[in-house]
Amino acid sequence: MSRKPELRGRAARLAQLLPTGRAQAARTPFVLLVVLLLGGGLIGLLVLNSALSEGAFRLDDLKRETKGLTDEEQALQRDIDAYSAPDALQHRARELGMVPGGDPAFLNPDGKVKGVPSPATASRAPLVLAPEALATVTAPLPGTGFGTAPGAAADPTAATASEAAPTSTPASTPGR
Repeated sequence: MSRKPELRGRAARLAQLLPTGRAQAARTPFVLLVVLLLGGGLIGLLVLNSALSEGAFRLDDLKRETKGLTDEEQALQRDIDAYSAPDALQHRARELGMVPGGDPAFLNPDGKVKGVPSPATASRAPLVLAPEALATVTAPLPGTGFGTAPGAAADPTAATASEAAPTSTPASTPGR
């Protein structure tokens, strides 16, 4: 059994600075802790990076869907604008057999009637169309002589009235 020699002086002081076997055993848990922390940090970064990438893909899908829905909304708004244009409403009303109303009567706040009402008649007022719209009308509208060739109107009074009627109706603006 060998025994370590006893050191004296300067060598003894230096030997105290060197770790013994017991200190080496205390270093192992510290090294394991550092390795586990580094490994956990790397795994955490990997999970975080994957979550960010997934969020970016989801964001891209949502932007694409939003663009499609915006395009659809704009198309529907154009359809609504086309159907609610005054000339389109008048044309559909004529197709349903509606005619312009007669002279209205108004009630004053005191209850007195102002004006003389008159009933609406089919041959009362001709349909006034812009020159561009006259070229597109082909079928006669109910109660009017329009839709036929000029001068060949079904109702002669409507033909004379249409010749005398001013065509100051502005054409509809496309895209509005």
